[in-house]
Amino acid sequence: MLAACAVTVTGLVIVTPLVLVGWIAAPHTGSGLPGVLRTAAAIWLAAHHVGFSLRGAGRIGMLPLGLIVIPGALLWRAGRSMVRLAGVSRLADVGYAALTLAIPYALLCGGLAMLSRSAVAAPSVPEAVVAAFLLALTAGGLGGARALAPWGTLMGLLPPRSRSIVVATAGALTVLGVTGSALAGISLGAHLREFATLSSELQAGTVGSALLLLVQMAYLPNAIGWAVCFTLGPGFAFGTGTVVAPTGVALGPLPAFPMLAAIPTGSPAAIPGWVSMAVLAVPYFAGAFGGLLMVRVAPTPAIETAPLWGFACGAATGVVTGALAAFSGGALGSARLAAVGPSGWQAGLVATLEVGVAAAVSAGVVNWLRVRRDPGTAEVARSRGGRTPHAAGGAVQVVGEPAGDDGHSLYLDPWAGGGTASADHGPEGYQPISPSALP
Repeated sequence: MLAACAVTVTGLVIVTPLVLVGWIAAPHTGSGLPGVLRTAAAIWLAAHHVGFSLRGAGRIGMLPLGLIVIPGALLWRAGRSMVRLAGVSRLADVGYAALTLAIPYALLCGGLAMLSRSAVAAPSVPEAVVAAFLLALTAGGLGGARALAPWGTLMGLLPPRSRSIVVATAGALTVLGVTGSALAGISLGAHLREFATLSSELQAGTVGSALLLLVQMAYLPNAIGWAVCFTLGPGFAFGTGTVVAPTGVALGPLPAFPMLAAIPTGSPAAIPGWVSMAVLAVPYFAGAFGGLLMVRVAPTPAIETAPLWGFACGAATGVVTGALAAFSGGALGSARLAAVGPSGWQAGLVATLEVGVAAAVSAGVVNWLRVRRDPGTAEVARSRGGRTPHAAGGAVQVVGEPAGDDGHSLYLDPWAGGGTASADHGPEGYQPISPSALP
Protein backbone atom coordinates (compact mmCIF):
# COMPACT_ATOMS: atom_id res chain seq x y z
CA MET A 1 0.00 0.00 0.00
CA LEU A 2 2.83 2.40 0.81
CA ALA A 3 4.51 1.67 -2.52
CA ALA A 4 1.26 2.18 -4.44
CA CYS A 5 0.64 5.50 -2.66
CA ALA A 6 4.22 6.63 -3.29
CA VAL A 7 3.90 5.92 -7.02
CA THR A 8 0.56 7.75 -7.28
CA VAL A 9 1.72 10.82 -5.35
CA THR A 10 5.01 10.99 -7.27
CA GLY A 11 3.21 10.79 -10.59
CA LEU A 12 0.80 13.57 -9.67
CA VAL A 13 3.73 15.70 -8.49
CA ILE A 14 5.36 15.26 -11.90
CA VAL A 15 2.23 16.04 -13.93
CA THR A 16 0.65 18.85 -11.87
CA PRO A 17 3.39 21.48 -12.44
CA LEU A 18 3.08 21.05 -16.22
CA VAL A 19 -0.68 21.56 -16.04
CA LEU A 20 -0.17 24.53 -13.73
CA VAL A 21 2.23 26.15 -16.21
CA GLY A 22 -0.31 25.75 -18.98
CA TRP A 23 -3.07 27.19 -16.78
CA ILE A 24 -0.96 30.24 -15.91
CA ALA A 25 0.01 30.79 -19.55
CA ALA A 26 -3.65 30.57 -20.67
CA PRO A 27 -5.74 32.34 -17.98
CA HIS A 28 -8.63 32.81 -20.42
CA THR A 29 -9.67 29.17 -19.89
CA GLY A 30 -11.67 30.20 -16.80
CA SER A 31 -10.95 27.04 -14.77
CA GLY A 32 -9.74 27.47 -11.21
CA LEU A 33 -7.23 25.52 -9.17
CA PRO A 34 -9.63 22.58 -8.60
CA GLY A 35 -9.90 22.29 -12.36
CA VAL A 36 -6.10 22.16 -12.57
CA LEU A 37 -5.98 19.28 -10.09
CA ARG A 38 -8.71 17.38 -11.92
CA THR A 39 -6.87 17.91 -15.22
CA ALA A 40 -3.62 16.65 -13.70
CA ALA A 41 -5.40 13.54 -12.42
CA ALA A 42 -6.96 12.98 -15.85
CA ILE A 43 -3.55 13.28 -17.56
CA TRP A 44 -2.08 10.83 -15.04
CA LEU A 45 -4.84 8.38 -15.92
CA ALA A 46 -4.24 9.01 -19.62
CA ALA A 47 -0.64 7.95 -19.00
CA HIS A 48 -2.12 4.53 -18.15
CA HIS A 49 -4.02 4.62 -21.48
CA VAL A 50 -7.36 5.28 -19.81
CA GLY A 51 -9.84 6.82 -22.25
CA PHE A 52 -12.39 9.50 -21.34
CA SER A 53 -15.53 11.11 -22.68
CA LEU A 54 -15.36 14.78 -23.67
CA ARG A 55 -18.51 16.85 -23.63
CA GLY A 56 -19.58 17.79 -27.14
CA ALA A 57 -16.85 15.72 -28.79
CA GLY A 58 -17.44 12.09 -27.82
CA ARG A 59 -14.94 9.50 -26.67
CA ILE A 60 -11.19 10.17 -26.75
CA GLY A 61 -9.16 6.98 -26.92
CA MET A 62 -6.08 7.79 -28.99
CA LEU A 63 -3.70 8.65 -26.17
CA PRO A 64 0.10 9.15 -26.22
CA LEU A 65 1.92 5.91 -25.49
CA GLY A 66 5.03 7.80 -24.44
CA LEU A 67 3.37 8.82 -21.18
CA ILE A 68 3.32 5.17 -20.07
CA VAL A 69 7.05 5.49 -19.43
CA ILE A 70 6.41 7.65 -16.34
CA PRO A 71 4.13 5.29 -14.36
CA GLY A 72 6.00 2.28 -15.75
CA ALA A 73 9.34 3.54 -14.44
CA LEU A 74 7.86 4.42 -11.05
CA LEU A 75 6.18 1.01 -10.72
CA TRP A 76 9.40 -0.69 -11.81
CA ARG A 77 11.25 1.11 -9.04
CA ALA A 78 8.53 0.26 -6.54
CA GLY A 79 8.74 -3.44 -7.42
CA ARG A 80 12.52 -3.43 -6.93
CA SER A 81 12.22 -1.71 -3.56
CA MET A 82 9.50 -4.09 -2.37
CA VAL A 83 11.56 -7.16 -3.22
CA ARG A 84 14.67 -5.81 -1.53
CA LEU A 85 13.00 -4.47 1.60
CA ALA A 86 10.83 -7.56 2.08
CA GLY A 87 13.79 -9.90 1.70
CA VAL A 88 12.28 -11.85 -1.21
CA SER A 89 14.80 -14.44 -2.36
CA ARG A 90 12.75 -16.77 -4.60
CA LEU A 91 11.67 -15.89 -8.10
CA ALA A 92 8.31 -17.59 -7.53
CA ASP A 93 7.53 -15.08 -4.76
CA VAL A 94 8.07 -12.06 -7.04
CA GLY A 95 4.65 -12.62 -8.58
CA TYR A 96 3.00 -12.35 -5.17
CA ALA A 97 4.91 -9.15 -4.46
CA ALA A 98 3.75 -7.66 -7.77
CA LEU A 99 0.17 -8.70 -6.99
CA THR A 100 0.25 -6.96 -3.61
CA LEU A 101 1.40 -3.81 -5.41
CA ALA A 102 -1.11 -4.04 -8.28
CA ILE A 103 -4.29 -4.42 -6.19
CA PRO A 104 -4.02 -1.23 -4.09
CA TYR A 105 -2.61 0.71 -7.03
CA ALA A 106 -5.62 -0.24 -9.17
CA LEU A 107 -7.98 0.90 -6.38
CA LEU A 108 -6.16 4.23 -6.11
CA CYS A 109 -6.40 4.85 -9.85
CA GLY A 110 -10.08 3.94 -9.78
CA GLY A 111 -10.60 6.50 -7.01
CA LEU A 112 -8.72 9.13 -9.02
CA ALA A 113 -10.97 8.43 -12.01
CA MET A 114 -14.05 9.06 -9.88
CA LEU A 115 -12.65 12.23 -8.27
CA SER A 116 -11.42 13.72 -11.56
CA ARG A 117 -14.83 13.52 -13.26
CA SER A 118 -16.29 16.86 -14.27
CA ALA A 119 -18.93 18.27 -16.57
CA VAL A 120 -16.31 18.61 -19.32
CA ALA A 121 -14.40 15.32 -19.14
CA ALA A 122 -15.18 11.96 -17.51
CA PRO A 123 -12.48 9.25 -17.36
CA SER A 124 -13.60 5.64 -17.55
CA VAL A 125 -13.49 4.09 -14.07
CA PRO A 126 -13.40 0.42 -15.22
CA GLU A 127 -10.57 1.17 -17.64
CA ALA A 128 -8.66 2.95 -14.89
CA VAL A 129 -8.88 -0.07 -12.58
CA VAL A 130 -7.99 -2.66 -15.22
CA ALA A 131 -5.21 -0.65 -16.90
CA ALA A 132 -3.58 0.30 -13.59
CA PHE A 133 -3.72 -3.30 -12.36
CA LEU A 134 -2.12 -4.72 -15.51
CA LEU A 135 0.58 -2.04 -15.69
CA ALA A 136 1.49 -2.42 -12.01
CA LEU A 137 1.54 -6.20 -12.25
CA THR A 138 3.79 -6.15 -15.33
CA ALA A 139 6.17 -3.31 -14.46
CA GLY A 140 6.33 -4.16 -10.76
CA GLY A 141 6.92 -7.83 -11.50
CA LEU A 142 9.71 -7.12 -13.98
CA GLY A 143 11.34 -4.69 -11.57
CA GLY A 144 11.15 -7.22 -8.74
CA ALA A 145 12.61 -9.98 -10.91
CA ARG A 146 15.45 -7.72 -11.99
CA ALA A 147 16.22 -7.02 -8.33
CA LEU A 148 16.96 -10.71 -7.79
CA ALA A 149 19.27 -11.37 -10.75
CA PRO A 150 20.56 -9.84 -14.01
CA TRP A 151 18.62 -10.40 -17.22
CA GLY A 152 21.14 -12.94 -18.48
CA THR A 153 20.66 -15.11 -15.41
CA LEU A 154 16.87 -14.81 -15.63
CA MET A 155 16.95 -15.81 -19.30
CA GLY A 156 19.10 -18.81 -18.36
CA LEU A 157 16.29 -20.11 -16.16
CA LEU A 158 14.05 -20.60 -19.20
CA PRO A 159 14.10 -23.91 -21.10
CA PRO A 160 16.23 -23.79 -24.26
CA ARG A 161 13.24 -23.85 -26.61
CA SER A 162 11.36 -21.09 -24.77
CA ARG A 163 14.52 -19.02 -24.60
CA SER A 164 15.06 -19.39 -28.35
CA ILE A 165 11.50 -18.17 -29.08
CA VAL A 166 11.93 -15.16 -26.78
CA VAL A 167 15.25 -14.20 -28.40
CA ALA A 168 13.89 -14.71 -31.93
CA THR A 169 10.76 -12.65 -31.20
CA ALA A 170 12.87 -9.87 -29.70
CA GLY A 171 15.07 -9.86 -32.80
CA ALA A 172 12.12 -9.68 -35.20
CA LEU A 173 10.48 -6.90 -33.18
CA THR A 174 13.76 -5.00 -33.12
CA VAL A 175 13.97 -5.05 -36.91
CA LEU A 176 10.36 -3.87 -37.21
CA GLY A 177 10.83 -1.16 -34.57
CA VAL A 178 14.06 0.21 -36.03
CA THR A 179 12.60 0.26 -39.52
CA GLY A 180 9.40 1.92 -38.29
CA SER A 181 11.39 4.58 -36.46
CA ALA A 182 13.51 5.29 -39.52
CA LEU A 183 10.44 5.41 -41.75
CA ALA A 184 8.63 7.86 -39.45
CA GLY A 185 11.72 10.07 -39.20
CA ILE A 186 12.26 10.10 -42.97
CA SER A 187 8.62 10.98 -43.61
CA LEU A 188 8.71 13.81 -41.07
CA GLY A 189 11.93 15.14 -42.56
CA ALA A 190 10.41 15.08 -46.04
CA HIS A 191 7.43 17.14 -44.79
CA LEU A 192 9.40 19.48 -42.55
CA ARG A 193 8.06 22.57 -44.31
CA GLU A 194 4.44 21.54 -43.64
CA PHE A 195 5.37 20.83 -40.03
CA ALA A 196 6.78 24.34 -39.58
CA THR A 197 3.76 25.90 -41.27
CA LEU A 198 1.29 24.14 -38.96
CA SER A 199 3.33 25.05 -35.90
CA SER A 200 3.37 28.73 -36.84
CA GLU A 201 -0.35 28.79 -37.66
CA LEU A 202 -1.28 27.57 -34.18
CA GLN A 203 0.33 30.68 -32.56
CA ALA A 204 0.76 28.85 -29.27
CA GLY A 205 3.36 31.23 -27.86
CA THR A 206 6.56 30.28 -26.07
CA VAL A 207 5.03 28.26 -23.24
CA GLY A 208 2.37 26.73 -25.45
CA SER A 209 4.93 25.72 -28.06
CA ALA A 210 7.04 24.02 -25.39
CA LEU A 211 4.02 22.09 -24.08
CA LEU A 212 3.01 21.23 -27.64
CA LEU A 213 6.50 19.85 -28.26
CA LEU A 214 6.21 17.65 -25.15
CA VAL A 215 2.86 16.33 -26.34
CA GLN A 216 4.28 15.47 -29.76
CA MET A 217 7.23 13.69 -28.17
CA ALA A 218 4.77 11.64 -26.13
CA TYR A 219 3.06 10.59 -29.37
CA LEU A 220 6.31 9.32 -30.94
CA PRO A 221 5.65 5.67 -29.94
CA ASN A 222 2.24 5.96 -31.62
CA ALA A 223 3.91 7.19 -34.80
CA ILE A 224 6.38 4.27 -34.71
CA GLY A 225 3.51 1.82 -34.25
CA TRP A 226 1.69 3.32 -37.23
CA ALA A 227 4.87 3.08 -39.32
CA VAL A 228 5.30 -0.59 -38.37
CA CYS A 229 1.72 -1.30 -39.46
CA PHE A 230 2.47 0.62 -42.67
CA THR A 231 5.29 -1.84 -43.47
CA LEU A 232 2.98 -4.79 -42.86
CA GLY A 233 0.64 -3.77 -45.66
CA PRO A 234 -2.77 -2.92 -44.12
CA GLY A 235 -1.47 0.47 -42.98
CA PHE A 236 -3.66 2.70 -40.85
CA ALA A 237 -6.63 5.04 -41.12
CA PHE A 238 -7.31 8.58 -40.00
CA GLY A 239 -11.06 8.68 -40.12
CA THR A 240 -13.74 6.43 -41.50
CA GLY A 241 -13.26 5.54 -45.14
CA THR A 242 -9.56 6.51 -45.23
CA VAL A 243 -6.41 4.45 -45.58
CA VAL A 244 -2.65 5.07 -45.60
CA ALA A 245 -0.81 2.02 -46.96
CA PRO A 246 2.22 1.28 -49.18
CA THR A 247 -0.13 0.55 -52.06
CA GLY A 248 -1.91 3.91 -51.90
CA VAL A 249 -3.21 6.80 -49.80
CA ALA A 250 -6.78 8.06 -49.46
CA LEU A 251 -7.23 10.77 -46.81
CA GLY A 252 -9.63 13.50 -45.85
CA PRO A 253 -9.02 16.71 -43.87
CA LEU A 254 -6.62 16.29 -40.94
CA PRO A 255 -6.57 18.15 -37.61
CA ALA A 256 -4.09 21.02 -37.24
CA PHE A 257 -1.55 18.97 -35.30
CA PRO A 258 2.02 19.53 -36.57
CA MET A 259 3.07 15.91 -36.20
CA LEU A 260 0.39 14.81 -38.66
CA ALA A 261 2.37 16.52 -41.43
CA ALA A 262 4.45 13.33 -41.65
CA ILE A 263 1.45 11.38 -43.03
CA PRO A 264 1.81 11.05 -46.81
CA THR A 265 -1.02 12.68 -48.71
CA GLY A 266 -2.00 12.96 -52.35
CA SER A 267 -3.44 10.61 -54.92
CA PRO A 268 -3.86 6.87 -54.29
CA ALA A 269 -0.66 6.26 -56.28
CA ALA A 270 1.39 8.94 -54.51
CA ILE A 271 3.96 6.41 -53.20
CA PRO A 272 6.51 5.20 -55.81
CA GLY A 273 6.40 1.51 -56.66
CA TRP A 274 9.97 0.75 -55.61
CA VAL A 275 9.34 2.33 -52.20
CA SER A 276 6.27 0.17 -51.72
CA MET A 277 8.20 -3.00 -52.59
CA ALA A 278 11.06 -2.11 -50.24
CA VAL A 279 8.69 -1.31 -47.39
CA LEU A 280 6.65 -4.49 -47.84
CA ALA A 281 9.84 -6.61 -47.71
CA VAL A 282 10.68 -5.46 -44.17
CA PRO A 283 8.47 -8.00 -42.28
CA TYR A 284 9.96 -10.88 -44.26
CA PHE A 285 13.47 -9.71 -43.44
CA ALA A 286 12.48 -9.45 -39.77
CA GLY A 287 11.15 -13.01 -39.84
CA ALA A 288 14.29 -14.34 -41.50
CA PHE A 289 16.43 -12.64 -38.87
CA GLY A 290 14.28 -14.09 -36.08
CA GLY A 291 14.56 -17.60 -37.51
CA LEU A 292 18.33 -17.27 -37.69
CA LEU A 293 18.52 -16.21 -34.05
CA MET A 294 16.28 -19.10 -33.01
CA VAL A 295 18.59 -21.71 -34.51
CA ARG A 296 21.67 -20.05 -33.04
CA VAL A 297 20.19 -20.20 -29.55
CA ALA A 298 18.79 -23.75 -29.71
CA PRO A 299 19.05 -25.90 -32.84
CA THR A 300 16.27 -28.45 -33.36
CA PRO A 301 17.43 -32.10 -33.66
CA ALA A 302 14.30 -33.06 -35.63
CA ILE A 303 14.76 -31.11 -38.85
CA GLU A 304 11.08 -31.22 -39.80
CA THR A 305 10.00 -29.44 -36.57
CA ALA A 306 12.31 -26.43 -36.94
CA PRO A 307 9.88 -24.53 -39.24
CA LEU A 308 7.12 -25.01 -36.66
CA TRP A 309 9.18 -23.29 -33.99
CA GLY A 310 9.99 -20.55 -36.49
CA PHE A 311 6.29 -19.98 -37.09
CA ALA A 312 5.82 -19.82 -33.30
CA CYS A 313 8.22 -16.85 -33.35
CA GLY A 314 5.98 -15.22 -35.97
CA ALA A 315 2.88 -15.84 -33.85
CA ALA A 316 4.50 -14.21 -30.82
CA THR A 317 5.58 -11.27 -32.96
CA GLY A 318 2.03 -10.95 -34.29
CA VAL A 319 0.57 -10.82 -30.79
CA VAL A 320 2.93 -8.02 -29.73
CA THR A 321 2.42 -6.11 -32.99
CA GLY A 322 -1.35 -6.41 -32.73
CA ALA A 323 -1.32 -5.10 -29.17
CA LEU A 324 0.89 -2.16 -30.20
CA ALA A 325 -1.43 -1.37 -33.12
CA ALA A 326 -4.53 -1.51 -30.92
CA PHE A 327 -3.09 0.77 -28.25
CA SER A 328 -1.49 3.23 -30.69
CA GLY A 329 -4.85 4.23 -32.17
CA GLY A 330 -8.32 4.98 -30.91
CA ALA A 331 -11.22 7.35 -31.27
CA LEU A 332 -10.87 11.11 -31.48
CA GLY A 333 -14.57 11.86 -31.23
CA SER A 334 -17.88 10.39 -32.27
CA ALA A 335 -18.03 11.64 -35.87
CA ARG A 336 -15.65 10.95 -38.76
CA LEU A 337 -12.62 10.59 -36.46
CA ALA A 338 -14.14 7.71 -34.50
CA ALA A 339 -11.69 5.36 -36.27
CA VAL A 340 -8.08 6.56 -36.07
CA GLY A 341 -4.98 4.41 -36.31
CA PRO A 342 -4.31 0.83 -37.38
CA SER A 343 -6.54 -2.16 -36.80
CA GLY A 344 -5.16 -4.38 -34.05
CA TRP A 345 -6.47 -7.71 -35.33
CA GLN A 346 -5.48 -7.01 -38.91
CA ALA A 347 -1.95 -5.98 -37.93
CA GLY A 348 -1.57 -9.01 -35.66
CA LEU A 349 -2.84 -11.48 -38.27
CA VAL A 350 -0.73 -10.08 -41.11
CA ALA A 351 2.39 -9.92 -38.91
CA THR A 352 1.86 -13.53 -37.84
CA LEU A 353 1.63 -14.71 -41.45
CA GLU A 354 4.44 -12.61 -42.93
CA VAL A 355 6.94 -12.89 -40.09
CA GLY A 356 5.93 -16.46 -39.30
CA VAL A 357 6.40 -17.78 -42.84
CA ALA A 358 9.76 -16.04 -43.23
CA ALA A 359 10.93 -17.25 -39.81
CA ALA A 360 9.80 -20.81 -40.60
CA VAL A 361 11.72 -20.91 -43.87
CA SER A 362 14.81 -19.31 -42.33
CA ALA A 363 14.79 -21.56 -39.26
CA GLY A 364 14.27 -24.68 -41.39
CA VAL A 365 17.09 -23.90 -43.81
CA VAL A 366 19.62 -22.73 -41.21
CA ASN A 367 18.80 -25.62 -38.87
CA TRP A 368 19.19 -28.15 -41.71
CA LEU A 369 22.55 -26.69 -42.68
CA ARG A 370 23.77 -26.73 -39.10
CA VAL A 371 22.67 -30.29 -38.39
CA ARG A 372 24.08 -31.47 -41.71
CA ARG A 373 27.42 -29.82 -40.95
CA ASP A 374 27.51 -31.21 -37.41
CA PRO A 375 25.46 -34.44 -37.17
CA GLY A 376 26.90 -35.23 -33.73
CA THR A 377 24.96 -32.32 -32.26
CA ALA A 378 21.63 -33.78 -33.36
CA GLU A 379 22.53 -37.29 -32.13
CA VAL A 380 23.49 -36.06 -28.67
CA ALA A 381 20.40 -33.85 -28.51
CA ARG A 382 18.17 -36.82 -29.29
CA SER A 383 19.85 -38.98 -26.67
CA ARG A 384 19.39 -36.22 -24.05
CA GLY A 385 15.72 -35.61 -24.65
CA GLY A 386 16.04 -32.98 -27.35
CA ARG A 387 18.39 -30.65 -25.45
CA THR A 388 21.29 -29.48 -27.56
CA PRO A 389 24.62 -28.99 -25.77
CA HIS A 390 26.38 -25.69 -26.33
CA ALA A 391 30.14 -25.77 -26.58
CA ALA A 392 32.53 -22.89 -27.00
CA GLY A 393 35.41 -24.88 -28.39
CA GLY A 394 33.64 -27.49 -30.48
CA ALA A 395 30.73 -29.88 -30.65
CA VAL A 396 30.33 -33.11 -28.73
CA GLN A 397 30.93 -36.04 -31.07
CA VAL A 398 29.42 -39.53 -30.85
CA VAL A 399 31.93 -42.39 -30.79
CA GLY A 400 30.31 -45.52 -32.15
CA GLU A 401 26.66 -46.25 -32.71
CA PRO A 402 24.13 -45.82 -29.88
CA ALA A 403 23.61 -49.10 -28.13
CA GLY A 404 20.33 -50.67 -27.07
CA ASP A 405 18.71 -50.56 -23.66
CA ASP A 406 21.38 -52.85 -22.21
CA GLY A 407 24.31 -50.93 -23.56
CA HIS A 408 25.64 -47.39 -23.54
CA SER A 409 27.11 -44.75 -25.83
CA LEU A 410 30.49 -43.11 -25.53
CA TYR A 411 30.91 -39.40 -26.24
CA LEU A 412 34.14 -37.63 -27.10
CA ASP A 413 34.42 -34.25 -25.38
CA PRO A 414 36.71 -31.83 -27.25
CA TRP A 415 37.33 -29.99 -23.96
CA ALA A 416 38.90 -33.06 -22.37
CA GLY A 417 42.38 -32.00 -23.43
CA GLY A 418 42.18 -28.95 -21.20
CA GLY A 419 43.03 -30.83 -18.06
CA THR A 420 46.34 -30.62 -16.20
CA ALA A 421 48.73 -33.47 -15.64
CA SER A 422 49.72 -34.32 -12.11
CA ALA A 423 51.17 -37.34 -10.43
CA ASP A 424 48.60 -37.11 -7.66
CA HIS A 425 45.52 -37.56 -9.86
CA GLY A 426 44.89 -41.02 -11.30
CA PRO A 427 47.20 -43.56 -12.77
CA GLU A 428 47.74 -41.46 -15.90
CA GLY A 429 48.18 -38.18 -14.06
CA TYR A 430 45.06 -36.55 -15.60
CA GLN A 431 42.85 -34.14 -13.64
CA PRO A 432 39.42 -33.47 -15.23
CA ILE A 433 38.02 -29.96 -15.41
CA SER A 434 35.26 -29.21 -12.95
CA PRO A 435 31.93 -27.93 -14.34
CA SER A 436 32.49 -24.51 -12.79
CA ALA A 437 35.66 -24.06 -14.83
CA LEU A 438 33.97 -24.67 -18.16
CA PRO A 439 33.03 -21.68 -20.39
